[in-house]
Amino acid sequence: MPAIKLNVIKPSVNNMTVRVFVRAAGLDFDEHDVYGQTRSADYLARCPAHLTPMIEADDLPKGALWESCAIMQYLCNRHGLAQFYPADPARRAMIDSAMFYLVGTFYPYLARATYPALGFPQYPGEVGHSDADAATKEQARQAAVEALAEPLEVFRAFYLDGKPFIGGDKPSIADIRLASTLEFLAAIDYALPAWAETHKAAMATSLGKAYAEPAADVRGYIGYVKSQRT
Repeated sequence: MPAIKLNVIKPSVNNMTVRVFVRAAGLDFDEHDVYGQTRSADYLARCPAHLTPMIEADDLPKGALWESCAIMQYLCNRHGLAQFYPADPARRAMIDSAMFYLVGTFYPYLARATYPALGFPQYPGEVGHSDADAATKEQARQAAVEALAEPLEVFRAFYLDGKPFIGGDKPSIADIRLASTLEFLAAIDYALPAWAETHKAAMATSLGKAYAEPAADVRGYIGYVKSQRT
């Protein structure tokens, strides 16, 4: 029996992150598509946050773990995968910083910019979740689109800084998180800067099938959603 049970919803780039990672790392896992099941009593008993991706493993204190970056960090530590998550404290700190900056700053803009186009629910307290009229919601979405450029430039200038990957010569877990996240911008036909296109292409080449298979599910969903607009 596989040591890791991975629960996913395939169209999500958060899920794509871990799906790419476990394949690239060659880990022993069993993947379960839990679309439509995350609010069930059974799932909530295991994951009260009702989130994906979520892994289940016997050595975890609660038997389960969610949040894509935390999952990758844990699995790297558990299996000694220094090629994805360097042991050197300074290099590791840069990987952590890039992931936290993505999740804390870049992804909220991306979600506000893309979720309406993807048909994903937005978060309480945001304009897109409110009773505001369509024009106001679109104005807020456009503001989020315009805000994407600044954090993207931070990734180029600071985290990559002339290197092919945030991890250096080889992809790190921060690179997997970044490349996967950028996939959602196709939903709004966002013109990625050249360096970002190069980074995504380098990730696809470096990780091969491990990247291509999960990416195909995200791209397929985006293609389907866009086809429904015409």
